[in-house]
Amino acid sequence: MVAQRSPSLHTLAARCVDATTIADKLALTAEVAARFRAGELAIEDDGFRAIPDIGAPGRPERPRLVAPRDLPQRSLGSDEGRAALVHAVAHIEFNAINLAWDAVHRFRGMPADYYSDWVDVAVDEARHFGLLAARLAELGHEYGDFDAHDGLWEMAVKTAGSCLARMALVPRVLEARGLDVTPGMIARLRSAGDKATVAILEVILREEVAHVAAGSRWFAWCCEREGRDPETTFDALIREHLRGAVRGPFNIDARLSAGFSEAELARLNELAA
Repeated sequence: MVAQRSPSLHTLAARCVDATTIADKLALTAEVAARFRAGELAIEDDGFRAIPDIGAPGRPERPRLVAPRDLPQRSLGSDEGRAALVHAVAHIEFNAINLAWDAVHRFRGMPADYYSDWVDVAVDEARHFGLLAARLAELGHEYGDFDAHDGLWEMAVKTAGSCLARMALVPRVLEARGLDVTPGMIARLRSAGDKATVAILEVILREEVAHVAAGSRWFAWCCEREGRDPETTFDALIREHLRGAVRGPFNIDARLSAGFSEAELARLNELAA
């Protein structure tokens, strides 16, 4: 009798991305991470490549996805406004779970530490989402009550063919933007007296530095593998995929801690001017 092979880490990572309910995505994330850490899941050794096919990730029927310009601006002076902000951050964290697992599933032939990093990120993002979902419940809402946009996953689709481009443009551009804007959100919420949400965002801000740093680390690794200069390559990718448009101001200290160089930050400031 032939023993049945256990599924690989990549296969189960794809299953996490495809999970359509919140409960299933969170439960699968915890299970797959625990099995990986226990050494039960193999990393497929089939060469350095990207899995080309990418569709929409599994997600619940709500929230309704709209263009960013169609999302209303709300004041943080009301419970409704604070709930909308918490929901927006929760949506980012939910997408970030999918992005971390997609990075595990899609890009093959990377060092074992690469997969360990992104499994850890997936676990962190799931925990962040759980904290925000619980806060939403305290504010009388649940995930899906407000509209949201799909900008993070759109960039995942654009970079599906290149680990180098994915590491540059998702962690180091889109997710790094959270390092820039979260301190301002914390200050506004503190002024509004919302200590509970402030405490959650402080945890997220601190841990997201490490997530962006993982992007910086593996972007540099991919550049070295391809014999490319990281700083000029990063600039070229921003020009190609974002038409050179980036938004400041930047959280310099956090970005330096997350692996940005002084030259990269100077260039970002030029582009944002």
